[in-house]
Amino acid sequence: MRYVVFVQGCPHHCPGCHNPQTHDFSGGYDADLDEIVRQIAGDPLMSGVTFSGGEPFCQAEALCVLGERIRALGKSIVVYSGYTYEQLIQKGESEPSVLRLLDLADLLIDGPYIEAQRDLSLQFRGSKNQRVIDLRGRSHAAKA
Repeated sequence: MRYVVFVQGCPHHCPGCHNPQTHDFSGGYDADLDEIVRQIAGDPLMSGVTFSGGEPFCQAEALCVLGERIRALGKSIVVYSGYTYEQLIQKGESEPSVLRLLDLADLLIDGPYIEAQRDLSLQFRGSKNQRVIDLRGRSHAAKA
């Protein structure tokens, strides 16, 4: 079982997005990180946490703080992003927290949702252009 953190705000506005209510950067509410960690730590069936959205890398700094605490619990981290991996590496050149979040993640599902490439048979993805990238063992922060 996984805990999912949905962040608010997304610059991609993918047509057919499964979560369009998260696009507005002024919407949503602030969550208590201590409470999130308590919920995760308190459930022995919880194997990890998934960051989704909205666009998680638009809130990379806060998710790094949460991600470090999740890692301390021995839980895995999966991040969904409308950015491609290559775009995130480039974005990380000016925003180091993006690279730190990549370092904390086990898996990245990257790329915008493209409705014309929708494929319900794909595991963890909504459209054929999206990739599941294993980030374990890669170091990104050193590239900044």
